[in-house]
Amino acid sequence: MTALAPDTVTGLPLRLRAPEPGWELVADVCVVGSGVAGLCVALHARAAGLSVAVVTKVRVDAGSTRWAQGGIAAVLDPADTPAAHARDTETAGVGLCEPGAVSVLVHEGPGRLRQLIGWGAAFDRDPSGRLLLTREGGHSADRIVHAGGDATGSEVQRALQDAVRADPGVTLVEHAMVLDLLTDAEGRAAGVTLHVLGEGRPDGVGAVRARAVVLATGGMGQVYAATTNPSVSTGDGVALGLRAGAVATDLEFVQFHPTSLYLGPGLRGQQPLVSEALRGEGAVLRDGAGERFMADVHPLAELAPRDVVAKAITRVQLRDGVPHVWLDARGVSGVAERFPTITASCRAAGIDPASQLIPVTPAAHYASGGLVTDLAGRTTVPGLYACGEVACTGVHGANRLASNSLLEGLVFAARIGAELAARLPLPAPVVYRAPALSGLLDPAGRRQVTDTMSARVGALRTGAGLAEATGRLAALAAGLGDQAPGVAGWEATDLLTVASALTAAAAARGETRGCHWREDHPDTEEAWRVHLDVRLDEGGHLRVTRRPVGTPLVTPW
Repeated sequence: MTALAPDTVTGLPLRLRAPEPGWELVADVCVVGSGVAGLCVALHARAAGLSVAVVTKVRVDAGSTRWAQGGIAAVLDPADTPAAHARDTETAGVGLCEPGAVSVLVHEGPGRLRQLIGWGAAFDRDPSGRLLLTREGGHSADRIVHAGGDATGSEVQRALQDAVRADPGVTLVEHAMVLDLLTDAEGRAAGVTLHVLGEGRPDGVGAVRARAVVLATGGMGQVYAATTNPSVSTGDGVALGLRAGAVATDLEFVQFHPTSLYLGPGLRGQQPLVSEALRGEGAVLRDGAGERFMADVHPLAELAPRDVVAKAITRVQLRDGVPHVWLDARGVSGVAERFPTITASCRAAGIDPASQLIPVTPAAHYASGGLVTDLAGRTTVPGLYACGEVACTGVHGANRLASNSLLEGLVFAARIGAELAARLPLPAPVVYRAPALSGLLDPAGRRQVTDTMSARVGALRTGAGLAEATGRLAALAAGLGDQAPGVAGWEATDLLTVASALTAAAAARGETRGCHWREDHPDTEEAWRVHLDVRLDEGGHLRVTRRPVGTPLVTPW
């Protein structure tokens, strides 16, 4: 492993400023997050006879899972093969996928999808009862199952939360923001601190003590001014992990979904998604002159990998000086019935997709990187697991293949469940160590973080822009202080932490690969076929090191 030494942000906190816990909950396993990854882990842990506390930031259904429109990729057609699914995944990942993780995904995925159906998820079927399969960008075969046309995530969320709520061995703690990791005398995860509105002391800060902690907190899309992610996606899990000493990797690979619904200039926060499945059914992209442009860019045209489509759209927007391009779905039969969610979003904006062009633009969508894990979901911190978008299993490489994300949650949640059943240690007392570096960003600084990231660390990046972003973020970190504890300050500080780590990795990678597009380094280079690992050291400074693909980082605890 080779250390890199670009300028990075220093002075980041090792612990969030917060009162000591005023109340306590005890469980065998603490799961932080209530999307597909978190709820599946909870169900597998319960099947092993373990008690589970599921901590979720707002409501159980407020995360990213329910917003997933497209579907779940799995090899179900006899004419399809796991090898073909693996090839498509690795092609999209541009040389950075870990083959072992991809193999696990494509071989175990169909069985985990069937298990999800057994838990009550209802997918679209033809009149004979067979699952309907469609195709999305980057896939060489029809292997995407979906529900309600474009409401797959909502159906998956419904089924899983119904199953969890029906289990008396699961304690569900809603409106709870996770703060920091608790550890025992050996440095092993022993729980978390969290803030729950209206619980215990007036400030609501308490603790969940557990024999293992599983982070399933989702993504970090809110680090950008515009994103398809919900408001809860502020990178809390990655920030907590970094403060606890865990290693994050591939953070520079942020997928920008090619087609978010363009609602006008200056809009911030979550933007409506126009699913790739619509292009899978024949919708095409057009420029302002009405000309289709993707056919000249890639053999798969509109169904090329997402980074290819997002870059092509961005090029057209820059060429023509326009804020969006057009998606033409007028040739898609029964668009309103087959894509009710998209149709509703369009109609709310005054657009009828059956008869009018849809204005679309790329928006921050999915973090391919996250906390490094092995194939059992273990991070580099003993007792701390990660699953779903917060984790980096090695499946996605430099660019996630469409509809592999829900599948990843299903597959690796089961593997974490098996690990918990086999090797969960006895409870150990929490050790409260000397105060670490702490401090909070003034919530007013959050807008500076998101504006900086969108302007300098978005779909188009340059060395000069990344250096400017590093300077701006460093100035914010230098101003951390005695801001009064509270959700707004905690979220802003988490966003600053993950923004700084993402920018450090992007500045270090001197090439274009997958989601990471460096205009000053336009080529993909074999020398950069490495993971960039990011650590937060004891002085609050980010350290970036290179690790060749195929080199394991997590060692068995």
